Parts: sequence; C-alpha cells; structure tokens
Amino acid sequence: MTSFIAPPSSPELPVLAEVVRSGFTEGRHRGSLVVLAADGSVDLALGDPASPVFPRSSNKPMQAAAILRAGLDLSGERLALAAASHSGEDFHLDLVRTMLSEHGLKPDDLQTPPDLPLDPVEAEAYLAAGGVREPLTMNCSGKHAAMLAVCVRNGWDTATYLDPAHPLQRLVGEVVAEAAGEPVAAIGTDGCGAPLMAIGLVGLARAFRSFVLAEQGSAERRVADAMRAHPEYVAGTRRPDTWLMREVPGTLSKMGAEAVQAVALPDGRALAFKIDDGSTRALGPVLARSLELLGLDAPVVSRIGRAPLLGGAAEVGAVRAAF
Repeated sequence: MTSFIAPPSSPELPVLAEVVRSGFTEGRHRGSLVVLAADGSVDLALGDPASPVFPRSSNKPMQAAAILRAGLDLSGERLALAAASHSGEDFHLDLVRTMLSEHGLKPDDLQTPPDLPLDPVEAEAYLAAGGVREPLTMNCSGKHAAMLAVCVRNGWDTATYLDPAHPLQRLVGEVVAEAAGEPVAAIGTDGCGAPLMAIGLVGLARAFRSFVLAEQGSAERRVADAMRAHPEYVAGTRRPDTWLMREVPGTLSKMGAEAVQAVALPDGRALAFKIDDGSTRALGPVLARSLELLGLDAPVVSRIGRAPLLGGAAEVGAVRAAF
C-alpha cells in the first residue's frame, strides 16, 4: 500500500468578500491585498501580499513599457491598446488591424488563441452577426500586435515572439523586475500565450506607483499617460477600469484574469489584490472597498462595488466586501 504525504499547509487567507443571499451567507472569497501610502510604505496588508502571484493582464503596462524601450514609437490610442485587455468592440478591432497593417503584418500573424470578444454584450452581437472565434477578437490582440510590430522594427524573429528567450520577452522580464523592485519569481504562460512573470502583490502595487510617478517622457510615464487618456482602449465602454480612469483623472487601473487588480493614484497611493479562487464576481466589491481605504471618495466607487445577486429575476442579495 502506497502512503500519501500531504503537502505542508499554508496559513488560511482572510475573507475579502462574502456572498449574501436572502440574508444568508452562502459563500466566501479569500485572498490577499496590499494598500500603499503616498510615500510607498505599506499602509495595509491582508493575507500574504509578499508571496509571488501571476498578475496576469495587470502586467500589461510593464509589457507595453518594454515595447517602447525596444524602440517602437507608439502613443495615444495605439499605446493604450498595447496595454489592453480590450472588450472586442469595433473600435478595438479596427485599430488592431491598423496597427498590424502599418508594419506589414496581418491578423494571421497573431499568435493569440482564437476567442470571442471579452465583453458579453459584444460577444452576443458578434455571434449574431455570424462571427466565429478568431485570434483578432481575443482580448490581448492589441498587445500582440504591438509585440509583432516591435519585432519587425528591430529585425527580430516574429515566429518566436512568444518564446521566453526572445529578446523582447527578456526585456519584458527586466522591466517587470525593475518596476516591482523585486526579482521575477517564476515564468509561466499566460492565457494569450505570452510569457507571464510572477511577482508579489506588494511589487505589483509598487510597479503601478512607479508608472504614475515616472518622469515625463519615460517609457513608463508614456504608458501610464496613454492608458489614462484613452481608458476605453485599455478595457471597453462597459468596464470598471474604464470607469475609474475616466471618472477619477490621473488614476491608473488594470485588472487581470484570476481576479487580480492593481490601481495607482497620481499622488503615489496604490493597491493590488488577488482573490485566491479567481472569482471575478468578487473583484468589484473588493476593489471598491480598497479604493475607500485609499481615501477615494467618488461616485464611481459605489458603481464599481455593486454586485447584486438575483433570485427569480429580483435582487435578493449581493457580493460584498468583508474587510
């Protein structure tokens, strides 16, 4: 008989959100969170924000900064789209096509997996019009278009642009580590196929803080400024990142898959968190509460935090922050 040795247990993470239906708590979402003061010191830490996580698409500002450092001259909507998890709206897809054609590339050159638009409303309309899953409609296609374009600009191989050993991806790793103030703990593969660098949530919050405080004209500040000026290209017309950056000027915000979120205010206050089970239904309530702890008082906070539960088409509860 083979004996089984259980792996060492880790401390239980705190509850960040509760699922309350008809006055009964039917579920809980645990996770880790960090809030930084304007001077960069840790103002609040819940769970284990120092341990590495995959920030997923919250790493996109650093990837976009690496593309600029590699020599691609992007600005405005194009640079915002290079840091985007876009919704797949027509204006997103049109600009991805344009960015590709400007560098002699085609949608077929994208190595994103075929997918539907990320936004459910857009996905329904796309399917109703006879659309099928395509690399172009995958939410990371703007980032991939920019990655391909910088490869063309530098004479780098476009067929292997997603290889961790590719010059571009090595540069991305350097930018991530520099911005986070800590070494990359692990390299994995993101949902779009690009290399994914693991850092702690404290490092992720530091990275966003460093982008909003970076010198004018630096790659980091250019990315932050483009994202804040064109948030609908970073996300979409029905997305919390867009609402927050549009309604609170100077704010930098980017979500990532598996319920990761990072935000920095223009004075250097910042936050980052991850819901451990990856449930995005808890993301809005936790983000809203975190913004309150940052001292942000704006109508958009309550809008982001609203996560009703329905029963028989009527509102019978909500997902709510628990800290």
